[in-house]
Amino acid sequence: MTTKLERDTRPHLLEQIDEAAVVQLYADGFDALPVNDKILIWHLYQAALAGRDIYFDQRHACALDMRALLEAVLRYGEGIDETVLAEIRRYTKLFWINTGPYNNLTARKFLLQLEPAAMRDAVRLAERNGATLPGRRNETVDGLVDRLAPMFFDPAIDPSVTSKAPEHGRDILEASANNLYAGVRMSDLVPADGGRHVVERYGLNSRLVKHADGRLEEQVYRIDGLYGDRIARIAGHLEAAMPYATPGMRRALDALVTFYRTGEDADRGAYDIAWVEDKDSPVDTINGFVEVYMDARGVKGAWEALVFYVNREKTAGIQRLAAAAAWFEERMPWDPQWRRPDVRGVTARAIDVVIETGDSGPITPIGINLPNDQAIRETYGSKSVSLSNVAEAYDKSTPPSFRREFAWSGEEADRAERWATFASELTTNIHEVLGHGSGRVADRLAGQPQLALKELYSTLEEARADLVALYFVADRKMIELDLVPADDHAEIVLAEYESYARNALVQLRRVREGTTIEEDHMRNRQLIVHWLLANSTAIEIRRRDGKTYHVVADVAAFREGAGRLLAEVQRIKSEGHYEAGRALVETYAVHFDPALRDEIVARVARLNMPSYTGFVMPKLEPVRDEAGAIVDVAISYPLDLEKQMLEWSRT
Repeated sequence: MTTKLERDTRPHLLEQIDEAAVVQLYADGFDALPVNDKILIWHLYQAALAGRDIYFDQRHACALDMRALLEAVLRYGEGIDETVLAEIRRYTKLFWINTGPYNNLTARKFLLQLEPAAMRDAVRLAERNGATLPGRRNETVDGLVDRLAPMFFDPAIDPSVTSKAPEHGRDILEASANNLYAGVRMSDLVPADGGRHVVERYGLNSRLVKHADGRLEEQVYRIDGLYGDRIARIAGHLEAAMPYATPGMRRALDALVTFYRTGEDADRGAYDIAWVEDKDSPVDTINGFVEVYMDARGVKGAWEALVFYVNREKTAGIQRLAAAAAWFEERMPWDPQWRRPDVRGVTARAIDVVIETGDSGPITPIGINLPNDQAIRETYGSKSVSLSNVAEAYDKSTPPSFRREFAWSGEEADRAERWATFASELTTNIHEVLGHGSGRVADRLAGQPQLALKELYSTLEEARADLVALYFVADRKMIELDLVPADDHAEIVLAEYESYARNALVQLRRVREGTTIEEDHMRNRQLIVHWLLANSTAIEIRRRDGKTYHVVADVAAFREGAGRLLAEVQRIKSEGHYEAGRALVETYAVHFDPALRDEIVARVARLNMPSYTGFVMPKLEPVRDEAGAIVDVAISYPLDLEKQMLEWSRT
């Protein structure tokens, strides 16, 4: 068992590459798990690694070839000029962290800072040293480098992986460089003349291609389809896990394998239901085509995998929150017609992650609520998880100077030091358990509000969940549920509101170019803070010594304003009111003042602070007996991003 002293002194922040921090993730409870649970986790861990390439390919059609080329140079770099190799290593680490050549948060492409000729020379030398290159049939080294050069060096080629608000009225699919579509425009799917919308049979788990004759083809991710070899490997590892799983988890894994075979939406729904109904398994996984943030349309799912076990010590409080879900639903500050009459099956846990790949790692969320299918949520409920060891790693790797730079007063900074992590974890739990798990939509939307709200849906849904958290964190119910100490409740609420207001400023450091925000979680925070600035007395903009601050001036107005905005966002979701949603997002969420951004970037640069974090995951290795059977699983911590990524690429 890891002692508190060991937890406090072990390395967390491993290195910083430009704006990205690299942090080691620890899973302290793993060694104490029963052997069967460890072996179950091992097989699920292998399934998570088996699908990693799918997400690289979804991010850009050239991403896998780019990765293979970069890794070949790093593996066989003997004799390459040290300056050139150092730049290739810098770029490759960013490429690994962001799963491709686009910043995970801003969606913008980052570049390799070399002359193409220097890259060409490095690749030639790597090949002479024994590297196997990812070239096409009969493609020369020069031809390979020339083919990929625009993605490495040209900022004008495919500049954004997802563009939900492109300039000059460009089509959102045409302006998005991801590989979810090929040759498809929104006009192919939503005719301007009001004709019938195209609704894919395999919306979540397909790539949509438009052929020269105008025909649309769904290339389905399944065992006999797109990436069938990888999906077959995922399914094989899931099947190997089943003997070690609880009956409920076996049913869910079996349903997931069926979905991977057929690709049918009905089978995906059956898996979601089985997964939600498994409320007791101490080990669990999320594996599949899940979140739709990368798709400007909000339809195509990005592949991801997480493997985790329950942190029992931290789960009790979250379960009290989940058990009271009906109480909160009855008091949601929106039109009663959009409240659920019967709140079902909200399962909530604190978890420790063992591995995250695809859309969930190395850059990871801190809370998750699934499934996303609104109809299943309303009928069967949902599962919420709070990633405890991720939150701890963030906290351990963030120096106090970061909060103090953007706090208006010493009292605010002290409050943040004392309560910001606690308050953030609490509001994350409310966001996931009560936020995403609440509300209902009009029957005419058939449980799919995202089809009506299109590119706005993810921003509005994240804003809705955040507003639920901001509204209820101040409620005395938090004290009754023993989630906050009564004497400190008011200070905790103020600390959370201050942190949220500061964040709208601080997150601008992530968007170093342009004047618009693409990432949905960033948009939702901008929307809430700027709406409160414009429509309440909750927050004031103050300036001192050439620096800008967001200061919470009225806690009661903050909560009241959050309730008013929440009522409108829920109405928009429930009615599928696209124009009202667009007005909110365009007015408050998308655009920012570049001069303010430059100020924030300069302040952060003086502190040498990162803008985002990628995690090095724990490493698992099976312990086998003389017959080769797995009898235990050992865990270790690589403390080295490059070593882990190169090992993973061999799997």
